[in-house]
Amino acid sequence: MNQTWGIAKLADMRRKAKKAAKKLWRDEQGLGTLEIILIVALIVVIAVAFRKWITKWINDLFTKADSGVTDFNNTGITAP
Repeated sequence: MNQTWGIAKLADMRRKAKKAAKKLWRDEQGLGTLEIILIVALIVVIAVAFRKWITKWINDLFTKADSGVTDFNNTGITAP
């Protein structure tokens, strides 16, 4: 493969990507996409920051649910 052709192809791809990014930035629908990406990024940052608390909270929920099921099973009620 000709190296000059490869460089020209990469430069063309770069120009197309830059043009598409500018179009996305100006487009109203593109702005909605950007907002969604920012919201998802914010949720990820919050989840990472509070991961220990979230993990403890989920474990507590499962522990309570497990004890609730155990208590229900110990009531002596049988299925029809």
